[in-house]
Amino acid sequence: MPRRDVLTRESIVAATRDMLRTTDLDGISLRKLAGRLGVTAPALYAHVEDKDDLLRAVAEVGFGDLVERMQAVDEADPLERLRAYGRAYVELALADPSVFEVMFQYRPDTIDLPQVDNSLAAATEAFELPAAAVAEAIAAGRIHPDRDPAQVAMVLWATNHGCATVLLLGARDGTVIIPREFEHLLDDVVDTTLAGLATPPNG
Repeated sequence: MPRRDVLTRESIVAATRDMLRTTDLDGISLRKLAGRLGVTAPALYAHVEDKDDLLRAVAEVGFGDLVERMQAVDEADPLERLRAYGRAYVELALADPSVFEVMFQYRPDTIDLPQVDNSLAAATEAFELPAAAVAEAIAAGRIHPDRDPAQVAMVLWATNHGCATVLLLGARDGTVIIPREFEHLLDDVVDTTLAGLATPPNG
């Protein structure tokens, strides 16, 4: 258990991630987290403002991990890069389902929802890498030039997120069991989506 003299924002976030593996979001509180860390709740306020600030920090770490996975992709072909980004996205979800759930309490600031104050810079960075690959694919004629790049990026995000959600249906206590018939789900869905995006809108 962490000692008081090593209490940092990073150690608090790490403890929260551990706690999320056995507790749902509603069960997370600064009081319970303080007990887990062996400190008083006021000690946490030197490092986090409130529960939302804490969950934002967890999401930032998750999106940072996703960006690192995406930046490790070295495919020159933009469609292959988009496929690899999709795999990185789903692999992250399967590796840490509880953090994945927290991440998507927040949104990229490129998605305009003025009535909801939940944009996160780290989410924006994770969204920009696939968006850049989409622009390259359109310029190269691999995605139809009449398609809107922002809409295409959203379609692919929804595709990857939907696959991740389906694959997490068997998750229990952080354990993910993928049925054999789902092993190639992402590749099949992404390939079908990209084939459709190569055609004109409403074509």
